[in-house]
Amino acid sequence: MIERPKYLAELIEFKDTDLIKIITGVRRSGKSVLLMLYRDYLLKQGIEARDIIYINFEDYQMQLVQTENQLRKILDKRLNKNRRQYILLDEIQNVSGWQRVINGVRVSFNCDIVITGSNAKMLSGELATLLSGRYVEIPIYPFSFKEFLNAKNISSDSREIDSAFTEYEKFGGFPAAILANDAVKDQVLKGIYDAVILNDVSMRGNVRDVTILRAVVGFLADNTGQLVQPNKIANTLKSEGMRVSPHTITRYLELLENAFLFYHVQQYDLRGRQYLKTTGKYFIADSGLRRIAVGRRAGNYSNQLENIVYIELKRRGYIINVGKLGSKEIDFVARKDDDILYVQVTYELPDNKHETNNLLKLNDNYQKIVITQKYYEVTQIDGIPIINIVDWLLDRKS
Repeated sequence: MIERPKYLAELIEFKDTDLIKIITGVRRSGKSVLLMLYRDYLLKQGIEARDIIYINFEDYQMQLVQTENQLRKILDKRLNKNRRQYILLDEIQNVSGWQRVINGVRVSFNCDIVITGSNAKMLSGELATLLSGRYVEIPIYPFSFKEFLNAKNISSDSREIDSAFTEYEKFGGFPAAILANDAVKDQVLKGIYDAVILNDVSMRGNVRDVTILRAVVGFLADNTGQLVQPNKIANTLKSEGMRVSPHTITRYLELLENAFLFYHVQQYDLRGRQYLKTTGKYFIADSGLRRIAVGRRAGNYSNQLENIVYIELKRRGYIINVGKLGSKEIDFVARKDDDILYVQVTYELPDNKHETNNLLKLNDNYQKIVITQKYYEVTQIDGIPIINIVDWLLDRKS
């Protein structure tokens, strides 16, 4: 198992609190490994093995546990009111009504609860109100570039750094793909992609026409960083001979978001200070999956770069919007607590200074940066830092 110290530290921070810890993220991003790392940590802290209840609901013997009554029977055999226990439940969204059971365990037993899930729907709806204010969500993502380098034992000042980023950009950060031989990386990624599409989206959402669903995924992956609407997607697919309504497209988009395969980013009017609900951008959870979704061909390099930056901003805990400033666009308006970071992303700097001109129109004192993939000797233009993507991902100071 590869260590994930950042995520493990978040779990440990909330250890022995009344809050239920819920680890969420796309399939195969490392949720199960994190749960096992937490179990190992507990054992090292002197917690007895009998006081750790670990259940993976995707294990062969547990796949038939699908109702709250079945879940109660499983837990009743192991819960003990006379001891402090640690309950670790993996992929619990497969059990209907799990929220009611977990809330009852939280109230009735002396326990610390950590659960994982691959569907955002598990935290919405009527039953989820039972847990309102009683849980903390810990979102997990495929490996960052830093984690990628650590997994491959590459130093951040190595001569291999640029070729390492090229590999990261191509194959992404799923642990299984990183550890696989180059000859089978694509097969590993295709397996993850198919599992998400078929199990986490199609089966869970009762999608009848998987062909159209895959076409929607391909369209979104090929247009990351572009403003899209359900009508536009429906018209594009219709021109390719697929009959689908904007209503169905909207439903598929929601299912893809629920599976953490795509993230929807709203436009925000910086002058009118309001969200624009008509359009938005979609970013895929991992660049390796984007490549599989579009048929393993190279895409728009600036859009690919923008996708990597977006996911990294998510990892760093930012709330992100696309900024609209009159007819201009700010790629990312990233908020964290009371701070704001404005980000423009470009593969290379245009001669007309378009990227910095947009940022200069912002009349406030918050930080503004331009992230590029090409290296430049210039470190700033008109006072705005120009940062190479590798330096930014590794937190190198310009």
